[in-house]
Amino acid sequence: MSLHFRPATEADWPRLWPILQEIVQAEQTYTYDPAMDSETGRRTWLPGPPDQAWLVTDSDGTVLGSYKTGPNRAGPGGHVATATYMVDKSARGRGVGRAMVVHSLDQARAAGFRGIQFNAVAASNEYAVKLYQDLGFDIVGAVPGGFRHPELGFVDLLIMYRDLTDG
Repeated sequence: MSLHFRPATEADWPRLWPILQEIVQAEQTYTYDPAMDSETGRRTWLPGPPDQAWLVTDSDGTVLGSYKTGPNRAGPGGHVATATYMVDKSARGRGVGRAMVVHSLDQARAAGFRGIQFNAVAASNEYAVKLYQDLGFDIVGAVPGGFRHPELGFVDLLIMYRDLTDG
């Protein structure tokens, strides 16, 4: 499968919103409000600089997913990036998530970030945790019971980090 990456624009929002809406409303992986409306979602996903959102499509232009990245914190913490990834349900299990993480690492490194930190990875999201660890992320902390999963109850929220100065 050939993947194409490009910066997402406001014009892409109608194709991105259904992906984000389905994932957020499932309440399985993200701490976003499941009642989020399209406008709130758009402001969250496409906030503008210094954040950047990316669109991932196949060779036919079908949207397979998106990620956003930018500084994890401002000021003295601005040298550490963060990122959030969403894959369309029709594209899951096809390497899209892995490709987005690798692309985001390259983008963060090129932007001069020294590391990348994920603040809230639901421990129950085993596929994501394994993927991040496979790509060099370490679990550096956890918020016990920090995520309310609709079926599993309270599960830990993991804080994960990867050094970007190591090449």
